[in-house]
Amino acid sequence: MRVDLNSDLGEGFGPWTMGDDAAMLDIVSTANIACGFHAGDPDIMRATVRLAKERGVAFGAHPGYNDLIGFGRRRVPGLSLAEIESLVAYQVGAMAAIAALEGHPMTHVKTHGALGNVSADDDATALAVGRAIKAVDPKLAFMVMPGTATARAAEKLGLTPINEIYADRTYADNFNLSPRSEPGSVIHDPELLVERVITMVSEGCLTSTSGKRLEVPIGSICVHGDTPGAVSMARQLRAALEKAEWTIGSSVHS
Repeated sequence: MRVDLNSDLGEGFGPWTMGDDAAMLDIVSTANIACGFHAGDPDIMRATVRLAKERGVAFGAHPGYNDLIGFGRRRVPGLSLAEIESLVAYQVGAMAAIAALEGHPMTHVKTHGALGNVSADDDATALAVGRAIKAVDPKLAFMVMPGTATARAAEKLGLTPINEIYADRTYADNFNLSPRSEPGSVIHDPELLVERVITMVSEGCLTSTSGKRLEVPIGSICVHGDTPGAVSMARQLRAALEKAEWTIGSSVHS
């Protein structure tokens, strides 16, 4: 009856902000912090790590495609597997340096946006991401989507997996996320969101939009920090989980 609550944070750039990181860090137990390619910059990275440390929140690197203008949500075709390894290792290494500055070691890596979707679909890409993580620090956990290529890559490479579900997203039959272009793929109704998550963690299964069920161990729940009302929904979800006697805490420790 213990589960992690995570959010993707540090996703501003320069003077531009995205979401309310300080408020979200009072709710979640784990933060995934952008590393500068899809969002974030060195100062935002450091400030977000510092906030996480002050609140006793675990954190990991959140690497994505080098696509600031598209917020990392557009696929970048044509990259070789070596290039995937390099772009992930570069970002994770940068986050490791920021972590050292703040004295708050990171615990894991979670891919962002389109890179995460491709990694979940394609075994070769997932293995390239996993090799990069392992090369930087084999003790880092890999936050994966259960039932997908990322989970298989973590097992094959001997990385500690964190099985993640999304509170505010629906699932396709292959258990990757439904495309954001599809109506209803992002859930904005707090009551529906809470009901879905409680069902998923209680039954240990995901249900796709077509009704397909997949039993999976669930280690972490993601609440996106950039959606409207994100902080309020995260607060309601945490309260509901605690009411259902779930303990909120990080899946891994630094």
